[in-house]
Amino acid sequence: MKLLRFILIVLVLIALALLPLYGSDVMIQFGISTLLLAVLAQGWNIIGGYTGYASFGNSVFYGLGSYGVGIAMVQFHLPFGVGMALGVALAVIFALCLGLPVLRLKGHYFAIATLALAQIMAAIVSNIKIAGENIGLVLPPLNNDPLFYELSLVLLVLVTLTIYWLTRSRFGFGLIAIRENEEGAVVMGVDTTRYKIMAFTLAGIFSALAGGIHAYWITFLDPESAFDITLNVKMIIMAVFGGPGTILGPIVGSFILSAISEILSSEVTSIAGLFFGVVIVVAVTLMPRGLADVLRRFRKLGWRYFIENIRANRL
Repeated sequence: MKLLRFILIVLVLIALALLPLYGSDVMIQFGISTLLLAVLAQGWNIIGGYTGYASFGNSVFYGLGSYGVGIAMVQFHLPFGVGMALGVALAVIFALCLGLPVLRLKGHYFAIATLALAQIMAAIVSNIKIAGENIGLVLPPLNNDPLFYELSLVLLVLVTLTIYWLTRSRFGFGLIAIRENEEGAVVMGVDTTRYKIMAFTLAGIFSALAGGIHAYWITFLDPESAFDITLNVKMIIMAVFGGPGTILGPIVGSFILSAISEILSSEVTSIAGLFFGVVIVVAVTLMPRGLADVLRRFRKLGWRYFIENIRANRL
């Protein structure tokens, strides 16, 4: 069974890698957006799925990565790679400086605190001259969608391998212990503060890399789009829909929801805006642990699986 699963994953990965050879321009562009959303969902999975802290601040890392690339390339005429490194450095500094006070909060207090971070950062960047203030930055164009597609795919593979490592490492076991019972983890000797900051930083690094790729791809950057809180909502929904705290769940959720959202946007525009709201309701009430849990337990429980979740939510 494990061998069959491995072969299937390899075949899917090969098909995705070869997409620029047989796919249309529209398909490649859709692929870039979907892959970057999957990276963001996987990044959130580290802090939200494995550590149990529902962060709304990952869009800040995404924005910092975007501005790292934008400032390096526009203001200092540096290569794209240097801009990516600058974006990662900004994300790491932000995570280390604000992770300690913010991660002392729990539950909805933590969620509200991180929700405010994106708005605060957007206001700060809007007043920084080197970042283009409210006007934004226009990056030098590079009309090479296959390159951005492959970069996005490599980044997704990298973050997924990192999560695979988490599931088999002492660090990952510590994060899971924090998610299940943080007080119990402390008693067991887990340095919860250090582990949470490391998870927050790791999630920030991948989010910043995704933001840097996206900024160079679209060649335009402004505070409102770079620190868009709705992007954070999307990555959470995709991770929760696919299965938080699993290796492939957020990827599956991202691919499925991105495809459905794209179809609705092109066919029925009025419904597309309500789509993610409906997904939240369905995911929370019928399958709170995502598609991965449905596939694992539905064969045993059948339709009782959904009935039990509805009862648990007291509907």
